[in-house]
Amino acid sequence: MVSKIFNKYLEKLITLFNKKEVVIVTSVFLIIWMTLYLILFTPNYYSKNSPLTFEIKKGEPLSSIIDRLYDEGIIPSKRHMYLASYIYIAQNNLRAARFHIPNGLSYLDLVDLFTNGNADFLREVSLRDGLSIKWMAYVLKNKIFMDSTSFVNLSQDKQFVHSLGLKRNTFEGFLMPGKYEFYERSSAKEIIKSLYNSFNKFMNDSLWEQTIKTGYSFEEIVTLASIVKGETNYKEEMPSIASVYFNRLRIGMKLQADPTIQYLQTNGWKRLLFDDLKIKSPYNTYLYAGLPPGPINNPGKTAILSVLYPEKTKYLYFVANGEGQHNFATNYNQHLNNVNKFRRWLKEQKRKQK
Repeated sequence: MVSKIFNKYLEKLITLFNKKEVVIVTSVFLIIWMTLYLILFTPNYYSKNSPLTFEIKKGEPLSSIIDRLYDEGIIPSKRHMYLASYIYIAQNNLRAARFHIPNGLSYLDLVDLFTNGNADFLREVSLRDGLSIKWMAYVLKNKIFMDSTSFVNLSQDKQFVHSLGLKRNTFEGFLMPGKYEFYERSSAKEIIKSLYNSFNKFMNDSLWEQTIKTGYSFEEIVTLASIVKGETNYKEEMPSIASVYFNRLRIGMKLQADPTIQYLQTNGWKRLLFDDLKIKSPYNTYLYAGLPPGPINNPGKTAILSVLYPEKTKYLYFVANGEGQHNFATNYNQHLNNVNKFRRWLKEQKRKQK
């Protein structure tokens, strides 16, 4: 095929030029062709371990990408990379992703990798408030194909937890929920660091000062926030629920918080039975007064703020009202009335379903 094309090229040249001119033009053509071949197809080798991870960011210009490729020693010439990109017509088609570059790629191979090859892309991940570490791992596995077992184990690795400055045995409670962009197949260590850094950024100086004013430790505030989040998804009533628990703590009354019992269920959330309230565990706030040993989930900003700035009330009780919120009471008789209202509501719902 190549020989046919070359022969046609020679025939055309012969009709236009004499033999001497044909030799000169052909020689120049071959020199240019060989030079381009050597530039574009010769393998380039770097000195680091292979494959080398390289990220192209969203909206990053070609000049920045090539500068970084050169600075990291992946390519020996910026000009040659520009040439390959323009020949490939790829200057505007390089994909934002995380690439794993094997050693020995030519310039054209590298451009082909950036435009058509395998890569780990950025994906938006929503981690809702109140997720436990195990549920976070489940979401991340499904969204970005992360190793969920590694995430759970590393989150509970005392040495790793301490290495990031948290003096606890687990990151439970201190991984900030929210919307993130993570690369597919990111490592558990990378994700945990990102979530914990977000938590630390949220806890600014004014919040630290407010923590001190509450008279409770930083860990205790997060623990109570996790219980508050476990009680409700309705943000507006979180400060009221926080006030109930503070009032109970103040008078030495047991918290009797259902979310702490749910935390002890090995098979996940269920409708609690009377026997569940007898589970012997320091997390059982029906048996033991005070706060449990640590957070039961990762509560998020709203719940933490509700504990730092609780509503000032005399409430000691609350019960669901059947509409996603709660009715509050300052004494037990009021509470029993609210409980009866809720039971009547449940009966009405069952009647409607028949």
